[in-house]
Amino acid sequence: MKITRRRVLRDSAVLLAMPVLAHAARTPEGYALRYMKPAAEWTEALPLGNGRLGAMAFGGVPHERIQINEATLWGGAPHDYVNAGAGQHLADLQRLIFAGEIEEAEKLTARMMGNPALLFPYQPFCDLTLQFDGTAEAADYERKLLFDDATATVTYRAAGVRFHRELFISHPDQALVLRLTADHPGRQSFSVGLDSAQPGAVVEAIAPDTLQLTGRIQPRNNPASDWVASWTEPGMRFAAALKVRAEGGRVTSDAGRLRVTGADAVTIVFNGATSFTSFRDIDGDALARAAEPMQSAAARSFGELKRAHLGDFRALFHRVDLELGPRRPARDTTDVRIRGFKTADDVELAAIYYQFGRYLLISSSRPGGQPANLQGIWNQDLSPAWGSKWTTNINLEMNYWLAETGALSETQEPLWNLIEDLQVTGARTARVHYNARGWVLHHNTDLWRATTPVDGSWGMWPMGEVWLANQMWDHFRFSLDETFLRTRAYPAMKGAVLFVLDTLVEAPQGTRFAGKLVTNPSTSPENAYSLNGKRAGLTYGATMDLELISELFDSFAKASAQLGIDADLRAEALKAKDRLPPLQIGARGQLQEWIEDYPETEPDHRHVSHLWALYPGHAISLRKTPELAAAAKRSLELRGDGGTGWAKAWKIALWARLGDGDHAYELLKGLITDSTLPNMFDVCPPFQIDGNFGGPAAISEMLLQSDGEEIDLLPALPGAWGQGRVRGLRARGGIRADIEWHNYKLAKAVLVSEAARSVTVRNGARTASVELAARKPMRVDTLLRKRA
Repeated sequence: MKITRRRVLRDSAVLLAMPVLAHAARTPEGYALRYMKPAAEWTEALPLGNGRLGAMAFGGVPHERIQINEATLWGGAPHDYVNAGAGQHLADLQRLIFAGEIEEAEKLTARMMGNPALLFPYQPFCDLTLQFDGTAEAADYERKLLFDDATATVTYRAAGVRFHRELFISHPDQALVLRLTADHPGRQSFSVGLDSAQPGAVVEAIAPDTLQLTGRIQPRNNPASDWVASWTEPGMRFAAALKVRAEGGRVTSDAGRLRVTGADAVTIVFNGATSFTSFRDIDGDALARAAEPMQSAAARSFGELKRAHLGDFRALFHRVDLELGPRRPARDTTDVRIRGFKTADDVELAAIYYQFGRYLLISSSRPGGQPANLQGIWNQDLSPAWGSKWTTNINLEMNYWLAETGALSETQEPLWNLIEDLQVTGARTARVHYNARGWVLHHNTDLWRATTPVDGSWGMWPMGEVWLANQMWDHFRFSLDETFLRTRAYPAMKGAVLFVLDTLVEAPQGTRFAGKLVTNPSTSPENAYSLNGKRAGLTYGATMDLELISELFDSFAKASAQLGIDADLRAEALKAKDRLPPLQIGARGQLQEWIEDYPETEPDHRHVSHLWALYPGHAISLRKTPELAAAAKRSLELRGDGGTGWAKAWKIALWARLGDGDHAYELLKGLITDSTLPNMFDVCPPFQIDGNFGGPAAISEMLLQSDGEEIDLLPALPGAWGQGRVRGLRARGGIRADIEWHNYKLAKAVLVSEAARSVTVRNGARTASVELAARKPMRVDTLLRKRA
C-alpha cells in the first residue's frame, strides 16, 4: 500500500477525533530515556521510526552518526521457496515418526526443506553523518529520547555556546527531520554526508543543498554459519534524498558532502525508499519515492513539520498512561537505573519500560508498512542475527501482544497484510508439500513471504498459520469489528482449518493414543527430548499443536456461526476437535510438552510452547481448569526463571495468568536488569525486540485480564506496586478500562464499552455483574458497586 501524506493526515484526524481517557502521565521529566554522554555503540543509540523509516541516533560530538533503515530493504528478490519433490516424502516421514525412528526421520527432512533452505535477511539502508567544526570539547552534555514527542534531543555547551539538536521521523510527512539550533547566532558550521554499507551505493550532491544516494542490492555469498541465504542476482533498488535548509550562513557542496557555514539554525530533511512494490514486484521507482516526499517536507517550515508529527504520534501514544507509585525526579541516567533495578524497586522505571514498548510498536509498525521484525525496524548489520526476519513460532506473535491491551490496534495492520500475502504462498506450499487444502506457514518467513520449512528438521512445524489465525480471532474479540472478521480474519481462519483437517492423521495401533487425531510431523518449537538416549526433536501430536488446533476449531466454530456460513465445515472441525488427545500431566506433576512423558534434554529451555493454552491462549485457567493450571505452574517451576529476554517476558505473562504478581515482578526485574541493553532494547542475546513488546504486554496482564465474558481487575498486583493507576487499557469485548488502587486494594475503576453489553467484573474473590451502555463510562468502587 502506498503511503501518502493525504492518507496519513486523514487517518490522524480520525485518531484525534476518538475519545481519549487521559493524556500520558509524566514523571517530573516525562517518559524519557536520558544519558550524559554520546552512544559509544549501536546498542546505546536511541531509536526513532515512523513504521517505514527507522533511525538510531548516537548523539555524537564532534561526529554524529544517524544509522537508518527502510522496512522493505531486504536481501534476495521475489522467490518461490516451494520444493516440488517435498510431498513425495511425507508418508515415509510420518511412518518413521510413528515408529520412533526419529534419527532417520530427521535425516529425511533434508529432502523436504524449502528451496533454498535458508531465508533472506533484512538489510541496513544508510548512515547520515555530521562533522561539526570546533566542538571536540563539550560540557553539560545530555541526550534524551522523549516518548511523548517521539523525538531524540542532544544539548551541550562548547566554546561558550549552547547547542541543541532535535531529531524525529514524521509519519504524516514520511521524512526524517533534524533541527540544529544554538543560543548564539551564526554558530552552526558542519558538514553533512550519506554513506551506505551496501556495496556499490553512490552518493552525489545534485545541488548545493541536496544529496542523493542510489544503489541496488548486490549478489552475496553468505556463509552457512550466518543462517541466511545467498543470492546470485541483483535485488531491489534503493535511493535516498537529503536537503539542508539553513537560516543565515551558507550551504555548499564538496566531494559528495554538503557544508554549512555560519548558520543561525539548520533543518535537515531526509527520506529513503526502495523499489519494492509487493513480494512479487520490485520494479518501483525508488528515487521518485525518496525524492518527492522529501521535497514536499522540505517546502514546509520546521514548526509545521513538528506539529504534524506530534499530533499524529500523540494521538496513539496518549491513549494509555501508567503510574506505579509516587513520582520522583530521576537522579540517575537510564543505563544506571537499568543496572540497579534488580536491587531497587524503581517503580517509575517499570512504567517507563512499559511505555517504551508502546513507543517502539508505534515507531516500527504503522499502516502501510511492514510488520515489526526480529529487530523491529532497526538493524545495522548486513548479516543480522537470524536474518532479522519474522520468526513465527513465537517472536512475530509476541511483537503484537501489546497492541490490543496497550490500545494500539492499528499497528497490527501490517501483520494482517502479511497474513494476507502468506495465504497466497502458503496455499501453494500446502498443496505441494502436504497435498492439502488451505494454507500453511512454518517457523520463519521473510519479505518474499516464504512459507516452506527452512533451516533444519526443527523447521518441520506447520503450525504458524494456526497461531496467526488465532491471533486474528483475538483481535476480533477485542474490537468486535465484524467487517474485519468477515473480510480478513475468517478467510485466514478457514484456510488454517482446512489445512489442519487435511493433515491430521489417526495415531496407529501400538501408540498411546491409537485412533486419536494427531499432527505428524510435529515438534515443540526449537526444543528436544531424549529418546533411547538420543536427542530428538520430531514427534507427533506435540502439546502446543493440540492447544493451537483446539482453540482454532473453537474460534472457527464461533466465527462461522457469527457470520452464518460454513455450517458443515464448522461441524467437521468440532467433530475433529473431539478426537484430539487430551492434554497430559506428567510424572513430575508438569504439563507434558510432548505426547509421551519424555526426558528433557534442556530442562531450562527458552521456549515454553506447551503453556500456550495458559497464555496467550485461554483454555487453561485457575478457575476453569485448576488441575491443568497447577500442572502449568509446575512446568514453569521446572523450567526456571532464566532464559532469553523474550522468554522471560512470556514467563511474566504466564505467572500473571496464575495470579502470582510477586513472582511475575521478580521476573520483570530480571528482564529489565539482565536482558535489557543500555538503550532499553531487549537482548536475546544479541538484540531482539520481541521482549520489548512481550514485557509490557505482561505488565498489562498483571493489571487487567479478560476473556470476553469477565474482566479481572488487578489479578496479579505485586507487593512493589502498592499504589498506582492506569488509564486506557483495553479488554476483550470492546472495553476500555481505567483502574486506580491504594494500599494494594482497588480504589475505583471506570469501564467504557463500544457497545451495550453485560460483563462480569472481578477483583480478587469478589465479582459483580454490570451492565454497560454504549460509550458511556461506568464507575465501580472498591466493592465493585456501581457509582455515578
